[in-house]
Parts: sequence; structure tokens; C-alpha cells
Amino acid sequence: MTTIKILPHHEYCPEGRTIEVQPGTSICEALLEHDIPIEHACDMSCACTTCHVVVREGFGSLNEMEEAEEDLLDRAWGLEPNSRLSCQAIVAKTDLVVEIPRYSINHAKENH
Repeated sequence: MTTIKILPHHEYCPEGRTIEVQPGTSICEALLEHDIPIEHACDMSCACTTCHVVVREGFGSLNEMEEAEEDLLDRAWGLEPNSRLSCQAIVAKTDLVVEIPRYSINHAKENH
């Protein structure tokens, strides 16, 4: 199992959390499975940036970014060098520290 530490987020995870996930799971799937309701307006199909996260530790252990994700990330709010779309970032065996940005490009919340 791999540990993901989620830093506090005012809406989705106010206290922060540490979760255990199976390698091979996307960060988005892991968060949703542990009742952290990160936005994912495109249903994890790499068509938006609402599931954008910043990987503070363990970034290099994630799968390589594909061109579609790179192109979309340019539109993400609060983009940083270690940003990923959580629906595309696949967890390996290295523990992660993840921050969910305060805002997304979504003007209206999806009802997921």
C-alpha cells in the first residue's frame, strides 16, 4: 500500500488526511474512494482541469505525463511545476504529499 497525505483544503478536506491506496490507482480515484470529493467534471476522462492537484512530495514516482494532460494543465488555476491532473496521475509505491488548489476553473460545481 502507498500512503497519500492530503494537505488541508478549506472545502474538501479541512483537517487534511492520510490515506492508504493500492499502487496503480489514480490520485483522483483514491481521493474519491476515501470520501474526499475532489472535482472531476469530465468524469476522469482528461478533458478538463477541475481535478488539478499539486504533488508536494513523490512527484517523480508518478507515471509520465501524456501530451493531452500537459496541454490541459496550461489552463489550470494555480499551475506549478509539480502540478498534475489527479485523474491521470497514477500512484506507484512511493508515498505522496498532495495539495488540492484552493480554486479550479469550474464556475459551477458538478453534482458528483
